[in-house]
Amino acid sequence: MVLALLGAHLTGRTRAQLAALLPETFALILLNPLPAAQPLNAERFTRATAAWIEGATEATALWDIGAVLSVVADIAGPDLMGQVLLQLPADWPPLFGLPEHADTTST
Repeated sequence: MVLALLGAHLTGRTRAQLAALLPETFALILLNPLPAAQPLNAERFTRATAAWIEGATEATALWDIGAVLSVVADIAGPDLMGQVLLQLPADWPPLFGLPEHADTTST
């Protein structure tokens, strides 16, 4: 669910590069959704995730989001994460376990 919602927010080469780093089953989940009509900020993303997971609350959804997206951030590495974050609302870095104004580019 988290990967599907993330995939709806990513486009083009960035989405394809991230999918290529994931196991096939998860890559298909990331690539399958249609683009989001409008980007969800972190709060709305958390609410949407909670609504899709039976019995979830926003707090438990946030835990699930962090578990998934922190692994995505580790797999992606700093350069690709920088590209990912450019496509997302500014309040998303903490969902990936990154500082709020994450500078993910390597120096």
